[in-house]
Amino acid sequence: MANLIFRFPRKRALLVASAATALCLSAGLSAQESASTANTIDHVTWDGYLGGVDSSQFSGLEQITKDNVGELELAWEFDVGALRGNHYGFRYSPTIVDGVMYVIAPNAPDALIALNGATGEEIWRTQFEGRIGNRGITYWESDDRSDRRLFVLNDGMLRAINAEDGSIIEGFGPEGGIDLRDQLTREDRYDKRPLQHDNPGRVYGDSIIISLPASDYAYDSAPADIHSYNVLTGELNWVFHVIPERGEFGFETWPDVEDRWRFGGAHNWSSFTVDPELGMIYVPTGAPRFDWYGGNREGDNLFATSLIAINANTGERVWHFQAVHHDLWDYDLPTSPKLLTINRNGVEIPVVIQATKMGWLLVFDRRTGEPIWPIPEVEVPLPTTPGEKASPTQPIPSWPPHYARRSFTEDDINPFLSEEDQANVREILRTARNDGPFTPVSTQGTILMPSENGGSNFGMVSVDPVRNRLFIVVRNYPSLVRHIPNDTPEARAAMPNSEIPNVMPYEAPFNFMIQSKGMVPVSPPWSTITAYDMNSGNMLYQIPNGDEMQVVEQFGVSGTGTQATRGGPTSTATDLLFVPTAGDRKLRARDASTGQVLWEYDLPAAGEGTPAIYEADGREFVVIPVGWEGQFHQGMDTPPVPETVRYMAFALPE
Repeated sequence: MANLIFRFPRKRALLVASAATALCLSAGLSAQESASTANTIDHVTWDGYLGGVDSSQFSGLEQITKDNVGELELAWEFDVGALRGNHYGFRYSPTIVDGVMYVIAPNAPDALIALNGATGEEIWRTQFEGRIGNRGITYWESDDRSDRRLFVLNDGMLRAINAEDGSIIEGFGPEGGIDLRDQLTREDRYDKRPLQHDNPGRVYGDSIIISLPASDYAYDSAPADIHSYNVLTGELNWVFHVIPERGEFGFETWPDVEDRWRFGGAHNWSSFTVDPELGMIYVPTGAPRFDWYGGNREGDNLFATSLIAINANTGERVWHFQAVHHDLWDYDLPTSPKLLTINRNGVEIPVVIQATKMGWLLVFDRRTGEPIWPIPEVEVPLPTTPGEKASPTQPIPSWPPHYARRSFTEDDINPFLSEEDQANVREILRTARNDGPFTPVSTQGTILMPSENGGSNFGMVSVDPVRNRLFIVVRNYPSLVRHIPNDTPEARAAMPNSEIPNVMPYEAPFNFMIQSKGMVPVSPPWSTITAYDMNSGNMLYQIPNGDEMQVVEQFGVSGTGTQATRGGPTSTATDLLFVPTAGDRKLRARDASTGQVLWEYDLPAAGEGTPAIYEADGREFVVIPVGWEGQFHQGMDTPPVPETVRYMAFALPE
């Protein structure tokens, strides 16, 4: 085993620009040539985050079936130590190539580790200074496979790693990496913190494409541009500005003011998806900054909270759809778009599917952006906070059926709360504004249902391209968000375009209304698994996703769904669905056609990542990250968890 230590120097609606076939031609490539320069999708390897560049969370391997899945056993586990301080869980999805698994140890400083995928034995380890993105990494190889690279984001530096031995490739970037701030056009780019986040980016051909993060919940924020770099040299290929600059499409959707350059957000913080055949990437973006008040940013604010189809060769916009105009709810598009080819009335249509926090699916012809089912603009409640200029309508799809609960009233209060806690929640509901979906945040407090942390989130959607099905893990819980004025000189100075009548920098602390013993205020089901037939859009089933140990133990009630799950589903060619949970600490294999549990395993801690499925030494494995209590499970009456976190791999007996 090599133990390498490195020190690094610091330095409103659908709009279509062009037809998809013209997309590749604009870069001087035919669609066929474009596909040949990009990664292929085979569904039998797991060579990227969520399985590969198409983000499918699907495996075509066929060794584990409905008939034998009950025989799965723990094959090996690998302990990576204690989590770093101020962590946000352990949900890293491994990348596996040629039976070698690449994982991280989020220990601060973090490490990148190569394991034997069949045994869990360590091959090499690279210790970094600082942290690296903890959701996944990106893999690239040359046509002859002589050059094989891993890409990580390390304290804001994009670095290329030799997949053979873990060494830093010094020729990538000027100093063994690229400072993502270098290409920002804003005047104070180096006053910003290093641009570090957990989106691993994607490889397309000989490019590594990565999105930049925005600052956390602040008025003054870095714009989260999308960059493409050459995988060999680190040379910049193109930049897509998510906050359009002068002369670019969408410029007029933001105020044209002197300090416009300080507007930010619209970040692709989760991940995006590549269609190698069309030569396009599909990028879901987040809310504009500040997430909860937009009196200073009048307009629809493109390309915030939008799905953007971008020419992967040139960085040009092909089409986009804005899912929320002038977002005031932190309703980021949090999941990777999913690709299927559905059959509608005998015609095959390649589609891209975007899940949302709001609780519905958006489905488009991925070549043109044409909606498969109508998405009408619907009138929504208007704001009451001074200075706010919200959009009077929002796009709400007519089909498929919505998958998340969209109201929270006194009839929905959690029956497992104490009488005192129920009275507390009842008082909140009687005093807060609660006018349904898209009710703007207010000074009296507003109920959001689903909340900014509800609906679907990162890694929670899988598609089966064999059967044209989609599976989504759903979280049902509300939040209370209240505007609090903060008209201090410091707050004004931090707010772009702040010198407007009636506008001031409101703060907006959000409150998930967690009650005694860690319980959420709303009644179950707290999480569900929903299955769709995407040819028709019909919902096949919606079932509770696991249990809560505390509720089972104290009330003898099961089938509630786990309270705040972040475990994602992975479907298989053999019609299985693997889903880990936090509230009852289990990994389950279900019959994907019915949702019936066929096998389950008790985990020592929360399972919050997405299962990766791969083959090594002739065996099919299912591996997940396992660690800590799980989101919103602190303070609950549950057994203690180990101090360290681990990867656990399961397989059929040898």
